[in-house]
Amino acid sequence: MSETHENAPLKHLALIMDGNGRWAKARGLPRTKGHEKGADTIRDITVYCANHPQIESVTYYAFSTENWKRPKLEVEFLMKLLDRYLQSELETYMHHNVRFMAIGNIEVFSKALQKRIDETQQKTQHNTALTQILALNYGGRAEILYAVNRLIANGKQEISEEALSKALQTPYSDIDLLIRTSGEERISNFLLWQISYAELFFTPTTWPDFTAKELDEIITQYKTRQRRFGGI
Repeated sequence: MSETHENAPLKHLALIMDGNGRWAKARGLPRTKGHEKGADTIRDITVYCANHPQIESVTYYAFSTENWKRPKLEVEFLMKLLDRYLQSELETYMHHNVRFMAIGNIEVFSKALQKRIDETQQKTQHNTALTQILALNYGGRAEILYAVNRLIANGKQEISEEALSKALQTPYSDIDLLIRTSGEERISNFLLWQISYAELFFTPTTWPDFTAKELDEIITQYKTRQRRFGGI
């Protein structure tokens, strides 16, 4: 039986949702169907996290700064899917006491989508069971540059780790566990500052096939790891 360690807390989970397109291709479906199924997976995992006794926040890599390179029609579909998702998920957020937040540069989105994001954040701001964070038009390097320039603009002569952490687009806790689906084993410019001491897991399961059961199994493995944070 695997030993569990008290020094492996799990307050903040991060997920790189990879494999929507591959899931669809394997079934002879258009990529859009993969994205739709992937949105359902977000709901399932969020509900699991909201009912987990330790998890306080879950951050999803929903749309990176590099995703604009995808075909125009696919990008347009993703924007519409995001709008529909937020509209339909409000009931889920309220029922499971989930607070919604967005990080990244959303100013390039349509005014209607920006309004949807803002309204969802406002309506869920007092929910306390879990904070669900969607990284939208997000890049880890861009976030760090934003924080540094913000501090310089405020007259900071010397920048500490604490000051930089607080100056990030949306300050929040460091990541304890980062999971990437679909077999790729790289970080892809996601939460570069916050994952400094995160435990990393890579699963071959595509995101649409990822389940709460598999997440639970990964968390069980995570609990057997000793997180030394540079110590002995």
